[in-house]
Amino acid sequence: MMDCKEFEKRIPAYIAQELPYAELKKFCEHAKQCAECREELTIQYLTTEGIQRLEDGGAFDLQKELNQHEADARRKICFHDVFLKIGLVLEIAAVSMIFGAVIWILA
Repeated sequence: MMDCKEFEKRIPAYIAQELPYAELKKFCEHAKQCAECREELTIQYLTTEGIQRLEDGGAFDLQKELNQHEADARRKICFHDVFLKIGLVLEIAAVSMIFGAVIWILA
């Protein structure tokens, strides 16, 4: 479980989409549970991206972009979770086949 201090330290990496899977999962879980950290994330995102957009001179809807950023993070977590589960099933199947072959050979 991630605490608030760890969460705040990881906000820049989250915004830059540089958090590895395990940290991203903990980060998103903490954001769901902690309103104060969620607010801090929103402030830092709006500040960081807002300054960049002002420098670029483009139009922007930062709240919509933050929501999209969060949706992308959830999809990434879901993809990794599915991938890990498929890997586990394949490992179990492989071990079962090896075990079955050993029993068939010994029988």
